[in-house]
Amino acid sequence: MKNIVILISGSGSNMAAIIQAAQQQDWAKTLNARVAAVVSNKADAKGLEFARQHGIATEVLDHKAFASREAFDAALSEVIDQYQPVLVVLAGFMRILTPGFVGHYAGRLVNIHPSLLPAFTGLHTHQRAIDAGCRFAGATVHEVTAELDVGPILAQAVVPVLPGDTAQSLAARVLVQEHAMYPQAVADWLSKQAG
Repeated sequence: MKNIVILISGSGSNMAAIIQAAQQQDWAKTLNARVAAVVSNKADAKGLEFARQHGIATEVLDHKAFASREAFDAALSEVIDQYQPVLVVLAGFMRILTPGFVGHYAGRLVNIHPSLLPAFTGLHTHQRAIDAGCRFAGATVHEVTAELDVGPILAQAVVPVLPGDTAQSLAARVLVQEHAMYPQAVADWLSKQAG
């Protein structure tokens, strides 16, 4: 069985979409894969309860308990590696990862970013798209590299920017697309590994 580990920091809505897709599409049978664990850097992350309710192991590793980013990432790798994952999925994991961590999972670490990369890397993507006068925004699933938000693109979803949009209204429409795209991108990644 191919194990997937998902990292979250908050509500984990993309994590929930992936778990639901894995269960509804029976990834265990169709892809020989399962979500083995959800790991958070915050004990109060709401997504942990969702994972537990769906029978998935959860782990918490508080980044504030470590003296450095490198020390946290080393400990995080140890927790993740217990599950021997073929894929590590970032789903609202609000930590910039060290090059050592990224290198350890090279080629098997994916993220979703709320813009049409390469446009608007980093934060505040929806407001920046509105301020730039973009007619379209969206989200991108990409492989994680040591450079923030520039890894190879695996999937994108396009959302129109409507007159009168606020960052919040645009974000809400983009999130709907994320919930459809991210599980499919993970399934596609798993399928390619099998082929």
